[in-house]
Amino acid sequence: MSSQPATVQHHVKAPADAVWDVLADGWTYASWVVGASRVRDVDPNWPEVGSSLHHSFGLWPLVINDRTDVLGCHPGKQLVLQARGWPTGEATVNIRIDDLGPRESLLSIQEDVSAGPVLLVPQPLRQAATVPRNRETLRRLGHLAEGRRNA
Repeated sequence: MSSQPATVQHHVKAPADAVWDVLADGWTYASWVVGASRVRDVDPNWPEVGSSLHHSFGLWPLVINDRTDVLGCHPGKQLVLQARGWPTGEATVNIRIDDLGPRESLLSIQEDVSAGPVLLVPQPLRQAATVPRNRETLRRLGHLAEGRRNA
């Protein structure tokens, strides 16, 4: 039986709506998601539940095309994604935004593999790789939100 995935948090000097603006713009995905190399297409109703963005991951010329789907969306507060990266597998990613006032927010992310061969790797080892990647992901997301706040 697996336990809850690790939660990574990052304090941002930007309001929650600035963070949400970045998440709601699917074209920014490759700018803040570590490992994503480009966005090829975004459904016009992104980030509504059931919408998708089509991305690539990896380093050229070994780039793999796949997609990420929205499983849950609470505008300004939470985005739950099913990130696909076959042949590796899929991961469920839960991003939360806690509004700490007009100029700051707290970002949280939980991620773990939900399908594919990486499920064979014990969760503690998966999390050992995921946590540092998610720290950097939140740092990038925060920088983009801070930039929008100052725009």
